[in-house]
Amino acid sequence: MSFITVGHDNKSSLVDKINIVERSVVGVGIHTPLEARKPQLIGTGFVVGDGSYVVTNYHVVSKELSTDIVQKYVALDGEGRVVRSHYLEIIGIDPVHDLAILQSKSKMTPIELAQPNLKEAGTEVFFTGFPLGAVLGLYPATHVGLIAAVAPDVNPSKNADQLTLNLLSRLKNPFLIYQLDATAYPGNSGSPVFDMHSSEVIAVINKVFVSAGKEAAITNPSGISYAIPIKHVYALAKKHGIKL
Repeated sequence: MSFITVGHDNKSSLVDKINIVERSVVGVGIHTPLEARKPQLIGTGFVVGDGSYVVTNYHVVSKELSTDIVQKYVALDGEGRVVRSHYLEIIGIDPVHDLAILQSKSKMTPIELAQPNLKEAGTEVFFTGFPLGAVLGLYPATHVGLIAAVAPDVNPSKNADQLTLNLLSRLKNPFLIYQLDATAYPGNSGSPVFDMHSSEVIAVINKVFVSAGKEAAITNPSGISYAIPIKHVYALAKKHGIKL
């Protein structure tokens, strides 16, 4: 399975790059056939490796599915209302870095990942995903920005009752995360972040800074988003014997 590449000559327009990379960006959903014909889109993912693996956020697929109503995670690819569903099995999870790798029995189009070294602040990026779901069909949206900072990942908490085990682990051993000068929305969770020049995946969107309630992420976005560096995807894949 060959990877999709755009080239490193910087001559391709952003339009060309988006047309190519979006073939590897998929919706991640839950299919409950006994309750609905169509899957419910819950996030974004992207295809890697031999074309059978999908990377997304752990929090996107952390829900325990019901066996009574035969719920399954699916990857959705295609465009508009012409959408194909690929059933997924969770292969590996990394709750601390908010990452998960799932596998499909069918093959899709993989994208090339960048080398695991960190990018510097000022690097131009774009990310593609499904920020507002798929009410009218599967239409990926792209946002453009830059890496504003490379800083430790610390989620401030108002009180000790809000400290989870994962958060405590982060506070003890903070890792570097990208702060992006670009607006992501809830459905962008799991979206691949691309280097503007090489079009290789350098990170995975995992959260957006919200100054008010959860609804403010849509009505009054802060314009500050965060992404997990791709080196943690490499580490998770290696742990489970997945070749990227």
